This record gives sequence, C-alpha cells and structure tokens, in this order.
Amino acid sequence: MPPGAALAACRPRLLWFVDRLPRALTRAAPRPDAIVVLTGGSLRVETGFRLLAERKAEKLFVSGVEQGVPIDDLLALYGLTPEDMECCITLGYMAADTPGNAQESASWVRANRLRSVRLVTSNYHMPRSLLEFRGAMPDLEIAPHPVFSDRVLIDEWWRRPGTAALVVTEYNKYLLAAARQALRGIAGE
Repeated sequence: MPPGAALAACRPRLLWFVDRLPRALTRAAPRPDAIVVLTGGSLRVETGFRLLAERKAEKLFVSGVEQGVPIDDLLALYGLTPEDMECCITLGYMAADTPGNAQESASWVRANRLRSVRLVTSNYHMPRSLLEFRGAMPDLEIAPHPVFSDRVLIDEWWRRPGTAALVVTEYNKYLLAAARQALRGIAGE
C-alpha cells in the first residue's frame, strides 16, 4: 500500500478518536473509594488535590511522581497538611509511562482493596488511560475526570500545529495500547 493510501485509511479513525475526546466534565459518578491522578500534564495533580480537599474521596494516589517534587507547596495551596499525607495521600514513584501508571495504580488499588476510583488525567490522554486501566484492573469501576488545558484546544486541533501533533501522537499511542490489549487477550493473560 502506498504511504499516502495508508495515511488516508487512518484519517477517518483519527477523526473518530478526536470526536471521542472529552470536551467537558460529565455528571459526577457516585463518590468513589479513591482518586487516582496520572502525572505528566498541566493541572492534573492540582485537580486531584482539589478533589481530595473537597472530600470527593477518602484517598488520593498520584502515579508517576518524579523524585524531588515539592509536595508541601501543593498541600498548602489546597488547604491540606502534611498529616493528610499520612492518612490519605500516597505518591507513586515507579511509573514512567501510561502502562506503568496502570500497573503502579493496580498494585495500590489491590493493596487498599478498592472497588472504584476517579481517574484524573488530561482529556486527550483519557481514552488511552482508560484502556490501560481497564486492562490492568477489569473489575474496577472507573469514573473519568478529564482535565482541560487552555493550551490544548481540541475543537480546533487541526489549526494549531502543537495541538495537532499532540493529538496525532496520542492517537498513535492509543492504537499501540489497543493492539497490546488485544494481544494480551489472545495470549490469555
């Protein structure tokens, strides 16, 4: 197949993917057991801390935290104290990517015997995150909580080179994650 034909064949699926990206928060699900935040994008961690401060769940897990992050600053910003770290907040330092986030979070979910979580990540990252999380924890109830950056305008993604590159990259990663999940199903894992 010529390269142009391959690109043309992918275009409708890319448009389907973009059409499925969250544009707004949906009605909140019942209060979950915990909040899980995936680091890597603007406003994600802040949103998780705000949700915990609003008592939207009793526990918060932040996956993929980089060593040396000044967590005390975030705690103070949302009216949380270092004591909240002891009872309610767990930081995960092992994950380096989305599959790693799913595995790291799965370990924490199992250790805490949770049945439901509110998943906080960027709107463009949500489809792939849900795919990875459902693959790692098929019995877990997951309520998506997308975060929206002012710099990523999904409705006009094709007009902004940075957003277009981000969307296409995320779409390609989604396809790889879907293929990986399908192969796991075939292999019986």
